Amino acid sequence: MKMITIPGLIDPHVHLRTPEQEHKEDFYTGTSSALAGGFTMIIDMPNNKIPITTEKTLLEKIKIAEKSVLCDTGFYFGSLGDNLDEFKKVFRKVIGLKLYLNETTGNFLIDKKTLGKIFKAWPVNAGPILVHAEDDAIEAVIREAHDRKRRVHFCHISLKNDLEQIIKAKKNLLGLSCGVTPHHLFLTEDDAKKLGPYGRMKPFLKSKKDVEFFWDNLKNIDVVESDHAPHTKDEKESKDAPYGVPGLESTLPLLLNAVNMKRLEISDVVRLCHDNPRRIFKLPLQDSIVDIDMDEKYAISNNDLKTKSGWSPFAGIQIQGRVKRVRIRKKVVFIEGRIVAQKGDGNIIRRVEI
Repeated sequence: MKMITIPGLIDPHVHLRTPEQEHKEDFYTGTSSALAGGFTMIIDMPNNKIPITTEKTLLEKIKIAEKSVLCDTGFYFGSLGDNLDEFKKVFRKVIGLKLYLNETTGNFLIDKKTLGKIFKAWPVNAGPILVHAEDDAIEAVIREAHDRKRRVHFCHISLKNDLEQIIKAKKNLLGLSCGVTPHHLFLTEDDAKKLGPYGRMKPFLKSKKDVEFFWDNLKNIDVVESDHAPHTKDEKESKDAPYGVPGLESTLPLLLNAVNMKRLEISDVVRLCHDNPRRIFKLPLQDSIVDIDMDEKYAISNNDLKTKSGWSPFAGIQIQGRVKRVRIRKKVVFIEGRIVAQKGDGNIIRRVEI
């Protein structure tokens, strides 16, 4: 047994499906999944069935979360370009603004013509603008970030060419950052064929060449984000399987595997899943600790998951390194596979200046 301790991790990209789609996930099961995966702080996306594009819907969502979350939780705001008057009401209540320039769950999509007016309207002292942008949309976002002097985070980058553009742009734009998901680091388009609908996600899984480029350029990636996007098995096996895979419980185990395989250092895990997310999104300092047995071996199993979806694209993968105990503010919230936190123990977080 080789025990190590790291800070509670931060996942800045999750979809907990509340309100209106609690059959996929809810704040209790989603934050249970987070604790089991070593995450003590998460930020929830706005593309719910009823999109979070008004102060009213945001406050309603926060009210539900306050009663249920087990870990500290923050929120993003969304826009299609038709709610610019809402920005000044909400920007202090959210961690950032999320925009979708490519197809994803909910088809919460804007065009490039709308992008400029949204960038202009989002307050300069607000949190970063997060974008789902692929291919030629990358260039448009970089241009707006430069012209409007706004901080931008590119979510779940998956293509070699996209990362190359961002690396180049980061030399001149200090407020630019990017994240990658575990499924885009540990799976390829070959796995997508084997997984069928359970490997259907946006962005799609890419080639081995793309994946290797990401590993070779990990120093240029700021964040590993799960993009936890749960759907039920029935939905995934339906005719029109939705995009997305759960990931809160598999992210850290996969990274610990990489540490044991000498592809990463534990300091890389802390940088990508704690230090950089806290800095980029200006998150409060949290007194949290995760205890890990780096020697314990096991296989990821659908039967052991806390997520309501009950499946993982990584089921059956052999892992070395297990989360044993999680503490938040000196209180044990997870131990030996068991959730011991109570509903509402988590705080609702806002941005801070750090």
